[in-house]
Amino acid sequence: MAGKLEGKIALVTGGTSGIGLATAKRFAKEGAHVYVTGRRQAELDAAVDAIGKNATGVRVDSSQLAQLDQLYEQIRAERGHLDVLFANAGGGSMLPLGAITEEQYDDTFNRNVKGVLFTVQKALPLLAKGASVILTGSTAGSAGTPAFSVYSASKAAVRAFVRSWILDLKDRNVRVNTLSPGATRTPGLVELAGPDAAQQQGLVDYLASQIPLGRVGEPDEIAAAALFLASDEASFVNGVELFVDGGQQQI
Repeated sequence: MAGKLEGKIALVTGGTSGIGLATAKRFAKEGAHVYVTGRRQAELDAAVDAIGKNATGVRVDSSQLAQLDQLYEQIRAERGHLDVLFANAGGGSMLPLGAITEEQYDDTFNRNVKGVLFTVQKALPLLAKGASVILTGSTAGSAGTPAFSVYSASKAAVRAFVRSWILDLKDRNVRVNTLSPGATRTPGLVELAGPDAAQQQGLVDYLASQIPLGRVGEPDEIAAAALFLASDEASFVNGVELFVDGGQQQI
């Protein structure tokens, strides 16, 4: 039985850990050849090994436009087109109003806004008819979180991109959607609490207490939603924000 992405060419940025890696694995399992990017070579090599034969790793910082150009030139030369783009690379840190620095702002917006914008824009010549573009949002983009306003604002910008881009691309038959995870057990989440394991578990327990299902999500659960948006099963899904958050945004 053919996979849901059989013969497709996919790109997952920020694909070396967490949601990105889980999604790249699932895309490859469903028949796609998956390009994954990361900023650190050792982690990138490990991710490619974990994904298997249907993966190609390319070291890229998505906020560096010249590196994006090199990435897309490689994909063009090797595969000729893209069917799925999961613009997942990003991140953030916690600082309350009054302690926010220019460095934190620039780092967050370069990764989550500038990087996403140019990752998609520079992919346009490669996107096949019927291609699926998925941006990683966050429940933080539409709900208040203490000490997380810069990250929240960057994810609100990601959501705003999608509303306009579906109009810019209406003649291209390219779908663009936002996938917004809630609290998910990833390295990026637990590290917000610092290096102490007890503090990390305390953060996870607190976040779980805020979710109707009573637990945080797992990367594979977010990847399953990404697969839906990437596949032809979502052929009439365009411009949405799909929350995968255990119901947190509904209360």
